[in-house]
Amino acid sequence: MMHKSVLLHEVIKGLSFEDGDVFLDCTLGSGGHILGAFETGKKIQAIGIDLDEEAITRSETRLASFADKVTLVRENFRNIDTVLDDEDISCVNKVLLDLGVSSHQIDESGRGFAIKLDEPLVMTLSKNPDEESTTAYDVVNEWDEENIADIIYGYGEETFARRIARAIVLAREEKPIETTGELVAIIEEALPRWVHMKKIHPATKTFQAIRIAVNDELGALREGLHKAFDRTCSGGRIAVITFHSLEDRIVKRFFKEKEGLMLGTNLFKKPLIPNDEELKANPRSRSSKLRIFIKK
Repeated sequence: MMHKSVLLHEVIKGLSFEDGDVFLDCTLGSGGHILGAFETGKKIQAIGIDLDEEAITRSETRLASFADKVTLVRENFRNIDTVLDDEDISCVNKVLLDLGVSSHQIDESGRGFAIKLDEPLVMTLSKNPDEESTTAYDVVNEWDEENIADIIYGYGEETFARRIARAIVLAREEKPIETTGELVAIIEEALPRWVHMKKIHPATKTFQAIRIAVNDELGALREGLHKAFDRTCSGGRIAVITFHSLEDRIVKRFFKEKEGLMLGTNLFKKPLIPNDEELKANPRSRSSKLRIFIKK
């Protein structure tokens, strides 16, 4: 299934492409936002970055008719300065960071992002992590109870973080926790019955927290934002789509700080959210927020 680009219309309209623009998509996914940019008819060049090898492959196919106008690079967006240096580009006009994981990664990657699928505990954004990379298996089976509780509370904002961490540690004393199905069962058993009655799955916050920790997503966001701002040309625009409050708080504070220093302005007073039509077509967009900053 092709990943649906969240807030596509709002991103394309808000970035306001012009002839001659260089567009840096820091989170390529399946190339939907770059395709949308080309479909404006403007004469632009695009650079797409993604850590996931499969995303690069999908986008090469999807953007084949624009191959002479697109450069695709497998890299973490925290290293966009290196990517632009390698391409001999000093600054870009339009930047997009679409955070989180794609529908493809959740449904088809087999890396343990999906709560409803029984898969190995990996959760790395890269399909082929190196031996030094941290995986979800490492977090669940090797980290101490306090650290597990801290990330579940800090990154997942989970009220029952300590109870879940205790249950994980007790379970792994019996045998290693190897799959998402095993982890979900442990979390469900640890939580009060009334939590199971909520719309959100009981394991959602814990899975989010582990994924963020495995990929250092908040650290990458902070680093990527600073580098994106530094490499955006005067008058350029930076769009960021977030999917949970921790990400949005970082972006909001960063843009507010730059605005306070008279280095630019927020395009909207409040972030844009999906309309009813998009929510119906793509329920996973429900928590998304779009902020766009115009650099002075």
